[in-house]
Amino acid sequence: MEIVTKPSGREILAPYQRTTAQVAADLGGDVKAGLSVPEAAARLERSGPNTLPAPRRRGPVVRFLLQFHSPLIYVLLLSAVITAVLGDHVDAAVILGVVIANAIVGFAQEARAEKALAALVAMTQISATVIRDGTARVIPSTDLVPGDLVVLEAGGKVPADLRVAHSDDLQIDESALTGESAPVSKDPEAVTAEAVLADRHNMAYSGTLVTHGTGTAIVTATGAATELGLIHHLVGQATAVQTPLTRKIARFSRLVTVAILGLAALTFLIGVLRGQPAAEMLTAAVALAVGAIPEGLPAVVTITLAFGVARMVRRNAIIRRLPAVETLGSTTVICTDKTGTLTENRMTVTTVATGGHLYDVTGTGYAPHGRLLLAGHPVDVGAHPGLGATLKAGLACNDAHIVPEGNEWKLVGDPTEGALVTSAAKAGIDSVPDRVETLPFASERQYMATLHQDGIVYVKGSVERVLALCDTQLDAGGASQPLDHPAVTELAEALGRQGLRVLAFASGEPAAPGAGLDALPSLTLLGLQAMHDPPRPAAADAVRACRTAGIQVKMITGDHAETAAAIGAQIGLSGEVMTGPDIAACPDEQLPDAVERAAVFARVSPEQKLRLVRALQSRSHVIAMTGDGVNDAPALKQADIGVAMGQAGTEVAKESADMVLTDDDFASIEAAVEEGRGVFDNLVKFIVWALPANIGLGLVLVAAIVIGGELPILPVQVLWLNMTAILVLGLPFALEPHDDDIMHRPPRDPALPLITRPLAARILLVSAILLTGAFGLFHWEQNQGASLAEARTIVVNVFAMTLLTYLFNCLSMHRPMLLRGIRRNPWVGAGALALIAIQLLYTYAPFMNDLFRSAPINAGAWARVTAVAVLAYALVELAKRLTRPSPHERKNYQPPSAFTL
Repeated sequence: MEIVTKPSGREILAPYQRTTAQVAADLGGDVKAGLSVPEAAARLERSGPNTLPAPRRRGPVVRFLLQFHSPLIYVLLLSAVITAVLGDHVDAAVILGVVIANAIVGFAQEARAEKALAALVAMTQISATVIRDGTARVIPSTDLVPGDLVVLEAGGKVPADLRVAHSDDLQIDESALTGESAPVSKDPEAVTAEAVLADRHNMAYSGTLVTHGTGTAIVTATGAATELGLIHHLVGQATAVQTPLTRKIARFSRLVTVAILGLAALTFLIGVLRGQPAAEMLTAAVALAVGAIPEGLPAVVTITLAFGVARMVRRNAIIRRLPAVETLGSTTVICTDKTGTLTENRMTVTTVATGGHLYDVTGTGYAPHGRLLLAGHPVDVGAHPGLGATLKAGLACNDAHIVPEGNEWKLVGDPTEGALVTSAAKAGIDSVPDRVETLPFASERQYMATLHQDGIVYVKGSVERVLALCDTQLDAGGASQPLDHPAVTELAEALGRQGLRVLAFASGEPAAPGAGLDALPSLTLLGLQAMHDPPRPAAADAVRACRTAGIQVKMITGDHAETAAAIGAQIGLSGEVMTGPDIAACPDEQLPDAVERAAVFARVSPEQKLRLVRALQSRSHVIAMTGDGVNDAPALKQADIGVAMGQAGTEVAKESADMVLTDDDFASIEAAVEEGRGVFDNLVKFIVWALPANIGLGLVLVAAIVIGGELPILPVQVLWLNMTAILVLGLPFALEPHDDDIMHRPPRDPALPLITRPLAARILLVSAILLTGAFGLFHWEQNQGASLAEARTIVVNVFAMTLLTYLFNCLSMHRPMLLRGIRRNPWVGAGALALIAIQLLYTYAPFMNDLFRSAPINAGAWARVTAVAVLAYALVELAKRLTRPSPHERKNYQPPSAFTL
């Protein structure tokens, strides 16, 4: 028999073997009022926070050594060894110094990334609803203590190990812990000692997900003492996440390594066969290998992604999966919820319709301050029985609370239910008979029902669903009369056209004593409550920005079609309105066309969301889908980018999403798309800028070996370029602001390679300029009487200055950005000045001349170096102008009909 030991040393049965009352007594809790606030604080002090043990991480020494684990670094280390064997100890030391410097930069960046990850984990920690001193309150899950009484609701994550005290059709997905794919129904009855973990139906375990129903439960274990803590010590450990882009770059690095080694071996062989000394050819092969390796590429990719993710966090978007950063730039359709995303999710009941009258409700927000008016005159609720019954039903069929907090009123629960509590409070209705049984709201039912001690059943839900349950309705005097279905439907549609969300309320008595809510009786319609949820101030601008960027926005909501259409019109969504029944009736082969035409989808079930996503994807769209509910998870997973709501979203939705919005605002999705495009642009800009230097260096060395002359540049000088120019000028790309027209461009075709043909042509153009300028000046200067050291110094400065001017070409792929680039990114100007300063130091400082075998050059040489750099800038700008898409081409862009992968 499984036992546990109390602090006193007395052995007791495990919580699942004991009754709820016994468990509460053993833990000093209360199944009704919970713990007191002082007692909870004292227990938290004793037991510590409800967190898992910190995972074991690699030590700093191991993390530093792993910085050398790269094919490109292996080539550099081999080059250092060969150089040392050949007797060039200074060159070998410089090569080794560059490798160590790169390792230090990578080590520092990894430490920064771990800190950023810890900050993101802290931002996404879950909350828990507990009852303390008899009052429900929301606290961080880390503050839970054994004995706490926790409220469980569909969509939430179980925050600790719990003993179920009460269940209203409570079901929990325990697959993460037990592997069982089907949700498990929970009830408070004790089970035997032989029950394995998956059969303990009276327990809820930390980390599992509530998929249906509600309930209360007592905390039995927290932190490391939970089942999750015992078997999953490595939860939360940061692992290296590879994205499609980083995988492409890793493959590129491996291919480059193989190509460089092959080319170096070939040049060595050619030189030896031509009769040149083997030691000299080995030096040339080392120079070629060192020069062609893009050492800074992996570091800049990592830094750029890190800065991009950090910028997204500042704009209220947390990226849970790094591939989302890249996919955001290709998004062609955003499917978004209405409530809380396009609107503020601050519901206020403005109209109550009952007994043939329309009552106005004044006041805004959740403060219970306002009046009920009929034709502009205050009403006595007691003299209007239909009004009182409708408001009472809204309070009875409700799980929300409003509590005073300072000068404001705070909502605990769903905003829609909070609005109903507030409207009842404005009429002085603040209590109903205790609830006996609850049928929770479910999207497939579209209603919620409660049974109370006075024997009355209350129902609230969508108008069409509640009307289907009713035979009668209240008249002006509160008496029952036959239901006028068409008139009520017409009224609901009229209210919906005003942008109001409409709910219907009904009541009745069970068909037989003890029947409960298993079979609802014939009901009487009490009335309607219509509430206003204003659009977010930035929603219309964000929708407009998306459409300008070639991104379609489609609003999906469970609201009535009239309400959805009205809100859509307010935020600029024009197009057909399609309802859930329309989707259900539409054949699969016709659905993609229908979905393409529609902009607003109303009365849509979560299952239909999944069908919508698949229909759009069949048209080769890249979909970002928002969601907050349990049943949204399949659609979030199916979409290319799943976006969960950080405030209103359930933990199930967050677990399924790629991105979480901390403010639940549609404008943050548009901002994330903008940042995603910017991150990708900056990576491409850096690659297009850096590769010509590596290709040009390789071509210069190969040309020298083929013609049999002196090497124009030595390995140590190549490393100087890579250590200075690439580092000083490359890092500003990570901080480069996005182009002003980034949201005026069409989405990026995900089938396109990282480097398109026009960009590849530009890389080859600059490589050819570097080859011609450097190789040509090297021989011209020698013919004019310059020493070998001076000629090599000129070659180094040709590469450095050309990379400097080419940097300004790459700040925009289509437009000139010379002075404007410095103004918008001060790091570019700082990098340019720093490069000029260190190149002057390299050229004229005696100790640098000794270390890098450089030599001072005259003003004429600088003029020729500058001419090559300026010519490169002018030619690239001319190529950009000739290949720039016209405004007409951009305006008339259409997404491709098919993407090939």
